[in-house]
Amino acid sequence: VLELLRGVQRGSEDRRRSLSRLRWALQNKETQQKFVRLDGSIRTLIGLFTSSLADMQMEAGRCLHELSHSSDPAVAEACLPVTPYLLTYLSGHSVEFMELCLYTLGNLVVESEAVRKQLLPQGIIPVLASCIQSPHEAVLEGLGYVLSQLLQAKEAPAEIIPLVLDTVLPRHMLRLVCSGLKAGIGAAVEFAWCLHYIVCSHTASAALLSLGALPALASLLLDLASDIPQDAPEGLELLVCPVLRCLSNLLAEDTGCQGRDERLLVALFLILQCFSQQHPFIVQESLWLLNNLTAEEPFFCSALLALDLLPALLQLLPCSHMASVLV
Repeated sequence: VLELLRGVQRGSEDRRRSLSRLRWALQNKETQQKFVRLDGSIRTLIGLFTSSLADMQMEAGRCLHELSHSSDPAVAEACLPVTPYLLTYLSGHSVEFMELCLYTLGNLVVESEAVRKQLLPQGIIPVLASCIQSPHEAVLEGLGYVLSQLLQAKEAPAEIIPLVLDTVLPRHMLRLVCSGLKAGIGAAVEFAWCLHYIVCSHTASAALLSLGALPALASLLLDLASDIPQDAPEGLELLVCPVLRCLSNLLAEDTGCQGRDERLLVALFLILQCFSQQHPFIVQESLWLLNNLTAEEPFFCSALLALDLLPALLQLLPCSHMASVLV
């Protein structure tokens, strides 16, 4: 490890080769831990990461990205000095480089509260709010990954979600989720989970409801159900799942009648028909939503009977113990 670092600290071709070798070596957990303990190791990487040589900059970024994969908080905290540069490079650089910076940030915030606490005053939320209007799907998906990691932090309800709500992020997240497959399923999935984490905080449902999240997500569910082909595209279930959860939880918070549309029931059963065999977890998610739709709500109870959906509901009894309880 020391020899690799010395190679990186030397010039020209040796440095390029050593950086490339270092990147592969840093895929090993023990190597990561040894590297960050070496004097000047992170400082050297940052020097190359902030250099004017694009190939060196990218390779150093890849080394930092490998370090960000470490599950050791000490490794993440050793990377604290690089966070302001990662944020700075989220504007005005190549899509590939921005994507690399985003995933590095996302990995770092997972493992270290210290990293999260440093990033907030450094302005990560406003930076992400600027990036969310990017036309590049890869950037949006990476941004969604960072945001979803932040929103899962234990301090998110008190410290992160209020900052997010003060930006354009919720509006654009909702837009990108409701674009569904048109905007790229990867980004839609990430932002759907972001919305789910916000709703589950029980501190921001009113803000999302005021943005029209309930009718927007209900409309998305109708669109997804009506357009599902015989062989659903791979990964579609990953979008359907958080959308179902968001709708279910928002309905529990909604005191109005925003979600009253009997077509939702039909959409739910179409989704069940499509996904129940290959992705049985969708059954439970759908039944939770159905439970919230019909709870103390004569409109949906009557619609369930009028549409003759009870036999289809009873067919779900053998799916699992939880499914039978929900049915």
